[in-house]
Amino acid sequence: MKVKDNMVFLRSFMKNPKHIGSIIPSSRFLAKKMVKQAPWSEVKAIAELGSGTGAITRHISNHVTDSMKVLMFEMNDKMRTSLEHEFPQYSSYKNAENLAECMKQQHIEQLDCIFSGLPFFNFESELRKTLVDQIVQALKPGGLFIAFQYSLQMKKILSEHFIIETIPFVPLNIPPAFVYVCRKKKT
Repeated sequence: MKVKDNMVFLRSFMKNPKHIGSIIPSSRFLAKKMVKQAPWSEVKAIAELGSGTGAITRHISNHVTDSMKVLMFEMNDKMRTSLEHEFPQYSSYKNAENLAECMKQQHIEQLDCIFSGLPFFNFESELRKTLVDQIVQALKPGGLFIAFQYSLQMKKILSEHFIIETIPFVPLNIPPAFVYVCRKKKT
């Protein structure tokens, strides 16, 4: 599965490098670092943006209970279809720009946690703004946004909407990554 995932990722990157942030899927080290940040005993509904080939999804699934709602978002049709086969119990969508609408379809008022592998800084500023607005709208007050990025360029934008609790560095990933652990401000 791993070699197949790597090939799918590489082909997808070659076709659309702006929407696929890396040439290979996230490492298990990055996935574990992200997933361990969530307060799983309190989680009822989550979303994963940019699920890719499921590198992080597999680690998330180790914590999901039958009563939790999970939304996966992946633009790449081949990757999304593969995820739907591997995780049929989760709701799958193409476009995270429609996060709030997808939540309504699933009768979810607010999310406790959102994981993201989206390459935000590759996107045009308008798309980046729309995605951040959707994330802010979707999360409950105090909810967590956990995202990895390959640079610290998103720090300023995220700090306008979230309290950045920590940004651990994960060197055992290609490329090495930063994990933003952000809490939605309680207003």
